Amino acid sequence: MTHIPSERTKWTIHGERVVDENRHIRLSVASVELPTGVQFDQYVIRLPRCVMTAVLDEAGEKILLIWRHRFIIDHWEWEVPGGYADPGEDPATTAVREVEEETGWRPREVEHLFTFQPMTGSADAPQDLYLAYGADLVGKPHVDEAEAVRWVPLDEARRGIERGEIVGAATVMAVLHALAARATAPRRSP
Repeated sequence: MTHIPSERTKWTIHGERVVDENRHIRLSVASVELPTGVQFDQYVIRLPRCVMTAVLDEAGEKILLIWRHRFIIDHWEWEVPGGYADPGEDPATTAVREVEEETGWRPREVEHLFTFQPMTGSADAPQDLYLAYGADLVGKPHVDEAEAVRWVPLDEARRGIERGEIVGAATVMAVLHALAARATAPRRSP
């Protein structure tokens, strides 16, 4: 893609004040000015790096998902495992740790796919998506993490997106990425 070297639509920030802050979130209000001169206050959410992992079986046909309730949207959904990186923690280490804590499975190897920002108009919330093929069962998920853990066929996961059973951005992207990779790559052997 070509970078467009223009700043005619860039907003001017006149200041930002913190409303609340803890290790999981920083909420502030920024005083902003549009190029047209319109000024207003904009809430800004800043979150620490979150690491999500799409764990596929060796054949690349099933994805490891957890069933959990998200109280903020009051919705039960299937998700890829993930969580916040500890300060100074390597994101690949976070990926493995979170999968094991939330599912009881330890991925054999993880690779970084991409980093995305799910709400660029309101939040700075970097999310890393990792990919793993194969995992070993090493324990049980933490009781607070998952109602159920399941290896879900990718086609069923795609239908879960259509039915609203998968709504989290990272999980939607993980499933669609795995389906696209499956369609364009030679089959992996089990």
